Amino acid sequence: MRICGGAGALGASWGLTLLAALVPIHADVVAAESCDRACLEGFVERYLDALLAHDPSKAPFAGDVRFTENGQRLELGDGLWRTMTGKGTYRMLVADVAAGHVAFLGSIREADTPAMLALHLRIRKGKISAAETLVQRNEKSAQGFEEIGYTWSEPVPASERTSRADLMRTANMYFSGIEKNDGKGVYPVDDNCNRIENGAFATNVPTPPGQTRPDPKTASGLSSQWSCREQLQSGLLYFVMRVRDRRFVALDPERGLVFSYVFFDHLGGDTRTFQTPDGRTVTAGPKQPGTWEVAEAFRIEHGKIRQSVAIMERVPYGMTSGWSTWQEGMSSEGRDASR
Repeated sequence: MRICGGAGALGASWGLTLLAALVPIHADVVAAESCDRACLEGFVERYLDALLAHDPSKAPFAGDVRFTENGQRLELGDGLWRTMTGKGTYRMLVADVAAGHVAFLGSIREADTPAMLALHLRIRKGKISAAETLVQRNEKSAQGFEEIGYTWSEPVPASERTSRADLMRTANMYFSGIEKNDGKGVYPVDDNCNRIENGAFATNVPTPPGQTRPDPKTASGLSSQWSCREQLQSGLLYFVMRVRDRRFVALDPERGLVFSYVFFDHLGGDTRTFQTPDGRTVTAGPKQPGTWEVAEAFRIEHGKIRQSVAIMERVPYGMTSGWSTWQEGMSSEGRDASR
């Protein structure tokens, strides 16, 4: 609101000053208010165009911008900035208008080879003040996403929308259900939930002709033929011993979307042997310690996960995001990292 001229302006100014004193306004929220969905998504395009040109000066970066690629802090212009050669056809955006953050998951071309990019930008005062990227150099993953789609651009009806806090809570419950999965948790997944990992369906895959669908009560390993709920209730994901550094970087109530970065840890050794919910002893999972960095987006409807898409990249065991303290990076607590 602009107030012009005279004593009225003085009175209005004093009133605004008093209001500010009584109700402190967080600077991040003020900055975010000036950038709507189209504005935030426009920053993604400008970032990608600058990447393609191999020239950071073509995007509006703040002077103190912080940039990471695959968990490593780099100078702008390094890494993918030297090697990107094209945009792909798969693109999914999560705009957090309230916080001034935007996330992107999409296919790209690096050295003329298909790859996947997860991107998170923080926008402050018309500038990109933080840029977090995860580059998955996996040709099949990129091609799979381009074939499958799932971009979730349609809004949730206004009467059915969920708060930012509830969106994050639902997504975090999913990660808690995977960590030391015992099959007995509360799993907030829709009956028609689908999960896509690395460009391939990880759930509800049709049983091939001539084969028998594995039974979750007798199988010794997870099956992509099962539903999201069947997989979680099987208890066969127990070997994911830690789902940590859970950072929720963009929350979009209008479209029911959540964008997150997490790490999955496999400890190997004796943690591979566990009991299923029906008391069977099973040995499954990687034999050696290992960590996967994951960028995952969720579509949440009526408080349940309807779809999720994720890219997963193997990283050094125990690595953190580069955006957390060591304690935060080792924690299984979920954090709203969009503030």
